[in-house]
Amino acid sequence: MTPLVLSSGIDEVRKHSTWFLVIGIALVILGMIAIGYAVEMTIVSVLFLGWLLIIGGVFEVIHGFSRRQWSGFFINLLAGVLYAVAGVVMIANPALAAVSLTLLIAIILIVAGLFRLVVAFSTPLHHRGWLILNGVISILLGVMIWRSWPVSGLWVIGMFIGIDMIFDGWTEIMLALSVRRLAASGAG
Repeated sequence: MTPLVLSSGIDEVRKHSTWFLVIGIALVILGMIAIGYAVEMTIVSVLFLGWLLIIGGVFEVIHGFSRRQWSGFFINLLAGVLYAVAGVVMIANPALAAVSLTLLIAIILIVAGLFRLVVAFSTPLHHRGWLILNGVISILLGVMIWRSWPVSGLWVIGMFIGIDMIFDGWTEIMLALSVRRLAASGAG
């Protein structure tokens, strides 16, 4: 069953390889723009997240009031208010929200890196070296962000989004090109 699913997926990519290639190129270009305008991308991202929180909060409150007899009414109500207030705070001061979120990202990277190192050194794993490398890189990124904080708060989120877009774009490009090579060689 798996080869059939894989084959149909490859056939789909092969049929639309030009589209995958175009999307990949567009993502790489947009990622480079995002990195070039990392501060603006950070602010836009925080504003977008703020609006999502407000909308989610409104839906949560509506859901709570529409199910007042349910025992989870107050949880829905409090969660909705919390989401909405967090969203309003983010929209009211996106730079401060970005700086706060960036500090949280730095802390998460450091803790995740330490956790990876503990697991790598305490558990016999075949891929221990990669886990150690991953842990060290996470810790280094977290420390670099933290040491340049609060200034890093203005560009880190936009930079990370741009980097992610570039890698996603290159993944799409390489997928399209590899499927085209398979078709040209007659292997697929």
